[in-house]
Amino acid sequence: MLSNGQGQTRLLMTNRCWPENVGAALPFLGSPDEQERFRLARITAFERPFWARGLRVAGVDEAGRGPLAGPVVAAAVVMPPEPLIPGIDDSKRLKPEIRECLFELICQYAVAVSVGQATPQEIDQLNILVATHLAMKRALEGLPAGTVHVFVDGPGVPGLPYASTSLTDGDARCYSIAAASIVAKVTRDRIMQQLDREYPGYGFARHKGYATQEHVEAIQRLGPCPLHRVSFHVPELRTASWNPRLPGERAETSGTT
Repeated sequence: MLSNGQGQTRLLMTNRCWPENVGAALPFLGSPDEQERFRLARITAFERPFWARGLRVAGVDEAGRGPLAGPVVAAAVVMPPEPLIPGIDDSKRLKPEIRECLFELICQYAVAVSVGQATPQEIDQLNILVATHLAMKRALEGLPAGTVHVFVDGPGVPGLPYASTSLTDGDARCYSIAAASIVAKVTRDRIMQQLDREYPGYGFARHKGYATQEHVEAIQRLGPCPLHRVSFHVPELRTASWNPRLPGERAETSGTT
């Protein structure tokens, strides 16, 4: 179970073996061959010194810094030394269906998974960088006692409650961060699919709030809604009339009956 914005979490304990259902859940990846085992050994290099001493470490990553709408979501994930799940990688490198399968496996086998988010209003009030750090801190607050170190994707995050290591391109270089990137991305995508039903007409389920042509045209037609980050320097968000529709109200469409 993932946390809410307050960082609540449920521990997810694992068996100490390769997942028996990996082949069934991810048939397109197959069983971990020698090349994949080598890759997993390479991307667990940061964790292994801690694992060798029986210590827990977490990876932290975010999804949704760039969109024009919706929250920024961060995930903190504590992975065990075994099983190593084949296919875990930077979420941006993975097809959506592979991310979904890996998301389920991570939640099944992880020691702990926690998610935090910052709202569009917090993004506008704080700026996107500070709001991203806030989401990461909320995710970390949901981890259980016993985590001793955190690996963070990107530049350093001030004020974390743990000792930390910041890694450039960490989601491609660190197993725990890669797992967190998958959880953050899938979680945010699901949030945007739900928000698409609450604020119909913008196409959030398809573009997830990013600045696609479809999205910009919807803003021009409907005006921004409460999910939009009006502090972003986008002319459509600055000049369009504000749309105060409540969640679930139907968007107006032209040329239809």
